[in-house]
Amino acid sequence: MTDVTVEGLASTYPAGTDIARHSHMTHQIVHTISGVLHVQVSDALWVVVPGRALWVPARFPHQIHCPDTVEMRTVYLAGNHPAASADVRVIGVSSLMREIMVRLAEGCDPRQIPHLTALLLDEISIMQTEPFHMPMAQDSRIARLIKAFLSHPADQTTMGEWAAHLGFSQRSLIRVIRTQTGLSFRSLRRQARLMAAVEMLSRGQAVTSVALDVGFESPSAFIHAFRQTTGTTPRRYMHQTG
Repeated sequence: MTDVTVEGLASTYPAGTDIARHSHMTHQIVHTISGVLHVQVSDALWVVVPGRALWVPARFPHQIHCPDTVEMRTVYLAGNHPAASADVRVIGVSSLMREIMVRLAEGCDPRQIPHLTALLLDEISIMQTEPFHMPMAQDSRIARLIKAFLSHPADQTTMGEWAAHLGFSQRSLIRVIRTQTGLSFRSLRRQARLMAAVEMLSRGQAVTSVALDVGFESPSAFIHAFRQTTGTTPRRYMHQTG
């Protein structure tokens, strides 16, 4: 058994819903049965698609945007356990983990809760961390750049053009992006494209059209970048659980 206690919640939100910045005294794991979530936590924006879940540690302020209609299943966990990570992370959701969360959120016999909780924690402890988040920036100009990358992933504006637009030299832009995000200009834009891509894939769009819609020069270039980031192809990723 486990000393962790849980409480589940089943929610449905229409497309366009914004949930204001808030925090919980408990750890929280958020899973979408359907629909995509954008969750800003701390200094990063996280994308959560069906088949994945977001772990938010206790007391971490976060805000949520629902670009789609979302069926959300949330489990709140109180107590200490090795599976209770101190870091925000997106993780895979196995078929077993999904059913446990649904059962806890939609109601079950109270006698089952300790056993379901123990199984849930075991599942969380073996799930892999997913790479789909975007660092945020304190510098308002880099924040504008990131917002543009996320809003228009296929845009081909060059680094030199962006530097001039934002009032930097190219060398200064490279340095400030690295300081603010830990990434290069190229890596930042590629991450935005991959985040847009995983949303499109989750809505059933074909790999070829996704590749071109988010700005890759070819499907093969997209598949290569996706494999570098996730370790697998887009098609396999979308059919994986856990």
